[in-house]
Amino acid sequence: MASPYNVGLVGFGNVGTGLVRALAANRDLIDARVPHPIRIVRIADRDTQTPRNAPFDPAILTADTDDLLADPGIQAVIELTGTIDFARDLVARALAGGKHVVTANKALIATHGAELLRIAVEHNTCLLFEAAVGGGIPIIRTLHQGVAGNDITAIRGIINGTANYILTCMDEEGLDFETALRQAQDLGYAEPDPTFDVEGIDTAHKIVILASLAFGQRIRVEDVWVEGIRRIHPLDIAYGRALGYVIKLLGIAKRLPDGSVEVRVHPTLLPEQRSLASVNGVLNAIRVDGNLTGPIVLSGRGAGPEPTASAILSDLMALSSAEAEGGLGREMRLCVPRQATRIRPIARLKSRYYLRFGLQDVPGALAQVLTTLGRHGVSVASMEQPAEHPGEFAHVLILTHETVEANVQAALAEVVNLPVNRAEPFLLRMEGMD
Repeated sequence: MASPYNVGLVGFGNVGTGLVRALAANRDLIDARVPHPIRIVRIADRDTQTPRNAPFDPAILTADTDDLLADPGIQAVIELTGTIDFARDLVARALAGGKHVVTANKALIATHGAELLRIAVEHNTCLLFEAAVGGGIPIIRTLHQGVAGNDITAIRGIINGTANYILTCMDEEGLDFETALRQAQDLGYAEPDPTFDVEGIDTAHKIVILASLAFGQRIRVEDVWVEGIRRIHPLDIAYGRALGYVIKLLGIAKRLPDGSVEVRVHPTLLPEQRSLASVNGVLNAIRVDGNLTGPIVLSGRGAGPEPTASAILSDLMALSSAEAEGGLGREMRLCVPRQATRIRPIARLKSRYYLRFGLQDVPGALAQVLTTLGRHGVSVASMEQPAEHPGEFAHVLILTHETVEANVQAALAEVVNLPVNRAEPFLLRMEGMD
């Protein structure tokens, strides 16, 4: 047998144990497909006492990360700590010390990816992160290699399974947000504190990574417009369905003709015949638009130990092969930003909008809203007034023609102060994906 490709693992929690199980289960298959068999020879974790549901030699488990990094026999480090600052220091030290790194840490890559990639290039090492976006969906390698000859114009993704599960429950079971969230927590699909998932932060980290790769720019999380799903009402879902639309939390990145890019996260009305609209439950899906390929859609399990392990193993196998064949440069060639960052502000977005208002049920209330919209150049395409909350306030649901975000926001800011207004106005952007 060829000499092994020795790997150290830092972080032995749920994902780490899943990786060890997966490597053991598929060991013969993986050995047959790489020039050097992959072996985890050392594991570092603060907790060395808790039993793990994975086959490993307890003698290789240590609490000393420094010892692992100093081991000259380890060629690559897998970072699965779930931290940012500690992980940044760990990965920088590993890369500078001549060790390649594989990570599933989306927050780390979104926050410090450009810096760490520069360190990797300077020290002729690789930083791979297939598992950081989409779980088992091979989206990073698709962008990096599969469609590398394309001019990528847009990426749109359902890349948070928790939010997608909640919206699916609201749609299919008629639940309100809080009830659907509790159901997701009871089933283990949502954390006790679901903020990162339902407020769009997790999706923002992932779309930053994809946009940076696709457009060759250093895009930061703070550059992204982020809205979550907490304010979605069953009325929004029902009215959307009646018009042939579904609501999905999307990460959206587009490169515009002038070279600037839009990067945004928000719940979105999608035509129900579009491929992403039919992706339900905890599944993820990502659509990539290339000038040669047209639209490509990848869908699958976006989280969990097994899909994440699949992505990590893909990176490890690439390193084993590249090391043997002298092709390490191939693994990094598109990762380092090549262009100046040019982010178009959300205020310049052109879209159709869904608007929901809560108004005092008196004559002339709707006229005041329509007058305000018209004054700001927002043209109404259709309108509905459901008979709900009688005696409290009247809901008014409006679809607009295409207009500019700044105009819509200015109009809503005025509506808030109208005497007849009884609730904070709510908007959804519409995405046709033609």
